[in-house]
Amino acid sequence: MTKNRKFSTRALGLTAIAGALVAVPFGLSTATASAYSGNWDAVAACESGGDWSINTGNGYYGGLQFSQSTWEANGGTGYAHNASREEQIRVAENVLATQGPGAWPVCGAYL
Repeated sequence: MTKNRKFSTRALGLTAIAGALVAVPFGLSTATASAYSGNWDAVAACESGGDWSINTGNGYYGGLQFSQSTWEANGGTGYAHNASREEQIRVAENVLATQGPGAWPVCGAYL
């Protein structure tokens, strides 16, 4: 009986450790993903005066001032300044996930 109890305790302990090892990476990835609040209206106000359809001819487009290459690499189609606010934010979330707030060197402080 002692042998079975010892085995059961050991198996239970190993199962708990294995579960923790699987759960920890998921918890960390969630914490990383939500580390930024994503105040995109504040970023747009800083970048473009809040004009989501701005095209000043400087090579950056839309409220969050995407370069065309960044826009396309992160799932945007067409031009950012022609996209809705929601679409620009969707693409910006992808940029934020891969580049962090430094993608907006000054205005990223609002994230």
